[in-house]
Order: sequence, then C-alpha cells, then structure tokens
Amino acid sequence: MKISQSFIEELKYRNKIDDVVSSYVDLKRAGSNKVGLCPFHSERTPSFTVFVNTETFKCFGCGAGGDVITFIMRAENLEYVSAVEFLAKRAGLEMPSDNEYKSELVKRSRIFDMNREAARFFNKMLYDPCAQEARSYLEKRKLSEAAVKRFGIGYAPKSFDSLRKHMHSLGYRDEELKEAFLCGKSTRTGNYFDYFRGRLIFPIIDNFGNVIAFGGRATDDETKPKYLNTSDTPVFKKSRNLFALNFARSACEEYLILCEGYMDVIAINIAGFPNAVATLGTALTSDQARIMAKYTKKVVISYDNDEAGQAAAKRAVPILSEAGLEVSVLKMKDAKDPDEYIKKFGAAKFRELINGSRGKFDFLFDTVIKKHNMDDPDGKVKAAKEICEIIAGIYSSVERSVYIAKAAQRLSVDEKSLKGDVDRIRRRLGRTENERQMQKIVSDAYGYSDRVNREAVGNTRAARAEENIIGLMLLRPELADKIKKGEYELCADDFKTSFGRKVFEAVEACEGKPDIGIIGADFTVDEMSRISDMQRRRADLAKNDETVLADSIRTLKEEKNSEGSGDELADALKIIQTKKNRQ
Repeated sequence: MKISQSFIEELKYRNKIDDVVSSYVDLKRAGSNKVGLCPFHSERTPSFTVFVNTETFKCFGCGAGGDVITFIMRAENLEYVSAVEFLAKRAGLEMPSDNEYKSELVKRSRIFDMNREAARFFNKMLYDPCAQEARSYLEKRKLSEAAVKRFGIGYAPKSFDSLRKHMHSLGYRDEELKEAFLCGKSTRTGNYFDYFRGRLIFPIIDNFGNVIAFGGRATDDETKPKYLNTSDTPVFKKSRNLFALNFARSACEEYLILCEGYMDVIAINIAGFPNAVATLGTALTSDQARIMAKYTKKVVISYDNDEAGQAAAKRAVPILSEAGLEVSVLKMKDAKDPDEYIKKFGAAKFRELINGSRGKFDFLFDTVIKKHNMDDPDGKVKAAKEICEIIAGIYSSVERSVYIAKAAQRLSVDEKSLKGDVDRIRRRLGRTENERQMQKIVSDAYGYSDRVNREAVGNTRAARAEENIIGLMLLRPELADKIKKGEYELCADDFKTSFGRKVFEAVEACEGKPDIGIIGADFTVDEMSRISDMQRRRADLAKNDETVLADSIRTLKEEKNSEGSGDELADALKIIQTKKNRQ
C-alpha cells in the first residue's frame, strides 16, 4: 500500500506539524521547538515536544513520537492510509489513484458500507412482527419513536442467518461479515452465524457519521450477557470510542455526562441533555478520558446507584482526573439509574441534581465512610488511612491542603496528624517510583523492556550501531545516497536485529530523500516512534559526519561476526551512576 513519495512530501509541506498539532495541543514556544501537555497520556507538566526543524514530535513521558502522519494516526485512531487521507482533505489535496493504496481504502470503506446496510436492516426489522418483544420493551422503557429515529435503534431477529441472507443479497461475503464482526464462525462446524440475535441494536457512530460498530441489548433478564458489543475491527476500537459522542461533542460546552449504558444516554438525551456519552461494554479507559478532554473540561459521572455502579464510579474518578478533567458524581435518591430518575422526577430535577453533584473528593470520602463504623475507634483509623492514601495520590499541593483540612474536620481528627500521614505516604510513593525508575534504566540498558526491537536484548552494541546508521541516513540524505550507491560496504544482511534490518531496507528503498512519512505504511505507530527517535537523537548531537557513519558500520560488522562485546552490564551501571549524579 505505497503512496508516491512526491505526494507524501507535498502532503507534509501543506500540513506543517506545529499547525496540525496545535489543533489538539496548546503549544508554547521553547527555543526553536514547541512544547505542551501530551494528548496521548495524562500528565501535569509538559513533556510533549514538537521539533519544528525536523517536522517531528516526541513525548518524553509516554514515548510517543513520529511525524505529522504518525500524530494523526494516534490522535484520530486511524490507520496509515486513513491518516494520509485525513491530512489530504485538510490541505485540499486529492488522493492519488494508486491500486495498493486503494485496496486498503476500499476495505475500510466496504466495512463502513456493510455497517450502514446492517444498521438499516436492524432498524427495518424493529417493525417486523418478530420484534414484538423488543417493541414492548421500548414501550415499557417509554422510548419514543423520535428517540428510535435519532439513535437509529434496531432489532436483530433470533434467527442465526437473517442478517447474513440480507447481506449476501447485497453482494457481501461471509469472510467480510466476520471481519466486520457482523457474523461469527463456529469452531466446531465451521458454519457462519449472525453475531447479534434477539437483541435491541444500537449503532455506534463516529464523528464523521460512519457506523463503526453495534451494541446489542437483551430485552429480558434471562439472556446473558445483557449487553453484547462489536469487538475490535479495522474501523473500530472499543477502548477508544464512546457511544453518542457524535451528538455530545457539539453540545458539551460546560460538561459531559458519563453514563454506564446506552439506555441511560438515550433517556438523558431525549430529556434535553445531548451531552451524554457511555463506554462501550468496557470499564472507562484512559484513552476515552483523553477523548472527552478534547471536548470539555468537566465530566459528571452518572452511573447506576447500586454497589457495582458506585464502585465503577470510584475507579473512573482517578482516570478522568489524570486526563485533566474536573470530576463530579451524581448522588441519586429513590432511583437506581438516571433513566429511572428522569422518569420519576423529570428533567428539571435532573438538572438540579447535576448542579448539586458532589466533587470527586466528597464522593470518594463518602464511599470510604460507608465502609467503616465511624463510632468505633478502629473503624475511624481505617477510614482515615484510606482517605490519606487518596489525598496522597493528588498531585496539586493546594488540593491536598484543602482536602486535608476538609477530611480532618469531617473525621474530627487533628489536621497536622493527618498531614503527617499524607506526607509519609507520599515519601513512600516517591521511593517506590525511584526504585521503579532505576529498574527501568537497567531493563532498558539490557533491552529487556524493548517491545519494539526484542532482539536488542543482549545485542545492545549492535542495536545502537544500527540506530546510529539509520538515524544518519534520515538526518543526512547525502549519506543515505552514498550507501545506496555502494560507497560503503553495507547491506541489509549486516544488520543483526530483524527490526533494524527492516527499517534499513525501507529507508534504502526511498526514491529520493528518506523520510519517515514515506515508510510509515510498513510500520506500527510504536515502531514509527522508535524510528523518529533515531533521527532525533542524531539531530541532538554535534557530530554527524562520515566518520561517525564509518565507525557505526565497522561496529555493526564486528558485532555481526561475534557473540557480542559483553559490555551491557557496564553500560547499565554507567547509566545508573549518571542518573544518580543528576539527582
């Protein structure tokens, strides 16, 4: 799936990385570079850097890196070709008509088409006589026809092949339906079958209006599981999407309402709150929290009022907080979930409930207090210990001071004593983190933690030489050209690791100036981060001439013909000593 080098070069010229990234990250000038908070992991101090001169980015916290194409792949959860198409549209460029490129694009487009046709089929079947039970359920839940139409709700018949037959009539094959997770295949008989059967169907729609997946809900209490969702496909990752975000993203100026299920979202939505979303059959993920942070600064958790729902809310609070979101939690009385609360008390009362929602600390404090007998000294001590653990995990010293004072008052204990316990816990956490960092340094030095180039374990000298060569080829195209012309005795077989060999072959195959954007189709985003690092690390060094290249080639050939130098432990100890000297 190769796109011409000239097109990629024009694409990147028209999509300057700092312009594109600034749509997602608040960048500030730092010398010749720009920095901001990483959009790919939660952080409080900026570790995300855009290198304007090389048109690349790097997060020194989570390790993400690459060029503008890699950035869009991560930010929009897209494959390489779709990311190129995204940037082409942004720049007003027409995609080239390359057959290999088109094959991948057609594949994704075909899955979108299949999902759209399946959604139409499910919606039509909702009005079929076989769906009487489903319609009765909707009536019982007081779901209007307007809500059905707005969310495209449908019904999957109990038959094992009703959807298959319909999709076959449109020219789709079983193998395609299986890839889109519309059908399954029996491991016992080898027969294909409809994945969704006897369930209400909720289409999941992305921000571009594409049907990317489905959620199926049982209409009775006997069918298990209650919810059945599309698994990951080429167009869908359940951990990186949210139900009804296509509606909520344009209506969440002040806050988003986070629900547990589709029915709660729909009930809240038709009550006049279009800013409600739900996770897709999984617990809240950090990716989903960061997606919400793109559209709002505050999230109101509206989970079920039972023990399981409140436990899920407790788990969600730190995930949302880590994404930089202000968090509050609804406290519902006389209703098990938001849907029931709205039906009982109306939309106006629900709005009052939102306005009076508890802040994250009050919610967490209340969950701890409920667990212990506060009239018993031992119970109070246990509660205080748990609360100190919660406060110790808060980054802001101002927040900690406020919560310590509040907790001391509510527990009727001395504020200084509580602060002392919090400080001790933080020192313990700090020691644990330092130990983890040291272990990581040793692990990195040996290559044990290298998930991109696993063969680097025990071959660190060769792997470093390989990265130096590739970094120089990317940084100085004239050196790459000399290698291509055979002015250096170097070929792919000289590389000791298969990853290094693959990258070298890709860089060498570039028609003109080597560029990570051109080779990106053949590598994952994590691999692209590593390749970008090779170029960036060389760019940070003063000496990048032919003597460095020649030395690296000589080292690589020596390592290729030997069992290794055995210097890994010395390297590890040197790195640890350097780390200690900096502290």
